[in-house]
Amino acid sequence: MKKCSFFFFLAVLSLMTSCQKKEHKIEEEATFLVTTPLRLDTLVLKDYVGQVRSIQHIEIRALEKGYLQNIYVDEGQFVPKGKLMFQIMPVIYQAEMQKAQAEVNFVQLEYQNTKSLADSNIVSKNELALAKAKLDMAKADLALSKAHLDFTEVRAPFDGIMDRFQVRLGSLLDEGEFLTTLSDNSKMWVYFNVPEAEYLDYATRAKSKNPLDVQLRMANNELFDQGGKVETIEADFDNETGNIAFRATFPNPKKILRHGETGNILMPVSLKNALLIPQKATFEILDKKFVYVVDENSKVESRQITVGTELTHLYAVTSGLKEGEKILIEGLRKVRNKQKIKHKVEPPRKVLAELNQLFAE
Repeated sequence: MKKCSFFFFLAVLSLMTSCQKKEHKIEEEATFLVTTPLRLDTLVLKDYVGQVRSIQHIEIRALEKGYLQNIYVDEGQFVPKGKLMFQIMPVIYQAEMQKAQAEVNFVQLEYQNTKSLADSNIVSKNELALAKAKLDMAKADLALSKAHLDFTEVRAPFDGIMDRFQVRLGSLLDEGEFLTTLSDNSKMWVYFNVPEAEYLDYATRAKSKNPLDVQLRMANNELFDQGGKVETIEADFDNETGNIAFRATFPNPKKILRHGETGNILMPVSLKNALLIPQKATFEILDKKFVYVVDENSKVESRQITVGTELTHLYAVTSGLKEGEKILIEGLRKVRNKQKIKHKVEPPRKVLAELNQLFAE
């Protein structure tokens, strides 16, 4: 009985070993897809953090001191150019102007009398000139008092959107006191910093004087519906960061963008003779990227690569691979280093087209 059990155990063990060998053989006989790196001129969208600024953003301040008598606008309201926004109590300034006007009227009469006497050679021309000077001085005082009165009305210097009020109705204002800010959001400026090396690439490759077209990705991760143009580059580099500031201008017809927003500028940068591979052909070990290279004997060998630029579904490789070398693009977890595999070579352009179609969906 024990002998029968022993022989039965050997039979089961033999059967299991046979199955494992068959499975291993099937695994070895699986066909893996490989391709070669593609040498290509391409464009990549570089991502830069941007600060959104109104094309005009100013502080509105009181030009005269006095009590704030009226507020004619509200926070966040659009105001047209010339709109009366704040009224400072004008009583004192009105009285000063009336006094100046009365002085002008009085001196005007004196001048006319002196002129009549001078025409009759009763008084000298010097007295006439003195009377004329007094009249001019009185008129200047009147103009000054009128200016002070006009300054009690705070009007919008351009079309814009009101910000938060810094004062309230009835506040006692000093000359120059901060009232609010006004923003012209018809166009927006977006400032973003570019490293020195990328600036040099841009400057040397820019063949025309036409502004560079860019896009803005907003904080909600959606693209702004208006394209922008890089029209200005600052004169100096920041010595601490090694960056230089670019400024892109965006039309803002729907007034979606506001002063102080943040976003990301997407700027196209050309890559000459880039060596491109699919991202799915790579794997990571300790934050370093590797690929499986298939040699002439159909054996796979892991090799570290250096990625220069990351595209949507591709990597531009700067070192570790050569044009024409075959790399594994599927089944990376099913193979071992130095393992001999059966493989099928897919043309790199076909692989790229399939990836483009997949990500387009």
